[in-house]
Amino acid sequence: MALMSRLRAARAALGTRTSHEPAAPVAGVPESVAIIMDGNGRWARRRRLPTAAGHRAGAKALRRVVRAAGDMGVRDLTVFSFSTENWNRPDDEVDDLMVLFSELIDREVPDLDAEGVSIRFVGRLGQLDPGLRRKIDEAEAMTARHDRMRLFIAMNYGGRAEIVDAARRFVAEAGPDAPDEEFGRFMYAPDMRDPELIIRTSGEQRLSNFLLWQSAYAELVFSDALWPDFGPDDLRAAFDEYSARSRRFGAR
Repeated sequence: MALMSRLRAARAALGTRTSHEPAAPVAGVPESVAIIMDGNGRWARRRRLPTAAGHRAGAKALRRVVRAAGDMGVRDLTVFSFSTENWNRPDDEVDDLMVLFSELIDREVPDLDAEGVSIRFVGRLGQLDPGLRRKIDEAEAMTARHDRMRLFIAMNYGGRAEIVDAARRFVAEAGPDAPDEEFGRFMYAPDMRDPELIIRTSGEQRLSNFLLWQSAYAELVFSDALWPDFGPDDLRAAFDEYSARSRRFGAR
């Protein structure tokens, strides 16, 4: 059965569910997906718009994709919103992004709460503005009870930084002789499922310091669409490509 047909069947099944219940599993759809949302700036430049307009268009794309992913049966969705390296961007762009993040929490969290989505932020959150950090804490507390889908937002996040922070805690709390398997519980979100699929938009083909530990066996799909143009059809196409692959995890 083609993925589109499977999705229609899943949506039909959802008609008897409440919005807070997990979607019916759909064959070929990974439970855990991560997205590097790239291309906001290029989208804006092609339209001769300020970079901030690209970021706002990207925020609308995120809302579309979160809803589509939940409908398709994704359980964990992790998105790369702001990296530890993004502080090197022009001050006005960083300031606009911080205002946008605050606005998005105010506007989107009530709807996500109503739809049964749990929101978690991962990264060096202690370095953020106290007002933004307070809103993050409130958003997490408001949605913590949900299990339809978990949305992890990587904020002031770097994969190397996460591993360094985890290593420091591992030595301090577990001890140098602890088994390797213990290391994962010191990550920012140790209960996050390792992503089965990582999608990057805008045609770039690199991880850019995203989920380096968790992506050890992730499948990678690169989309030429700029992030503000990415939508449910692009997500389905990525899932089709993923489902056609054979995952062997080092075996034959």
